[in-house]
Amino acid sequence: QVQLVESGGGLVQAGGSLRLSCAASGSIFSINAMGWYRQARGQQRELVASISSVGSTNYVDSVKGRFTISRDNAKNTVNLQMNNLKPEDTAVYYCNADVITTYSLKVSRSWGQGTQVTVSQ
Repeated sequence: QVQLVESGGGLVQAGGSLRLSCAASGSIFSINAMGWYRQARGQQRELVASISSVGSTNYVDSVKGRFTISRDNAKNTVNLQMNNLKPEDTAVYYCNADVITTYSLKVSRSWGQGTQVTVSQ
């Protein structure tokens, strides 16, 4: 079993910053890509940012220049630094990880439980 636990969500005014963190634990052999998705009320879940095991990053256009994804492979963590937040960034944010487990040696995607980010005007 693999668990992802997120932290760092909350309420912030427009223009403010938040930092989301996600820690993976359990039967982990290694982790390939990690990422952050978000789902606003009534909307489909969308990819916000992803990072490969060697640090290559990818961002949705709407957050480029404002959000930065990073990871610590030794700690199995992924972070999302969010600056200059806008009301349209309001959503539940989920981290995910493509994990190779110790018991199957196959890649499977694990998800966190989600953390609410609310940006007020």
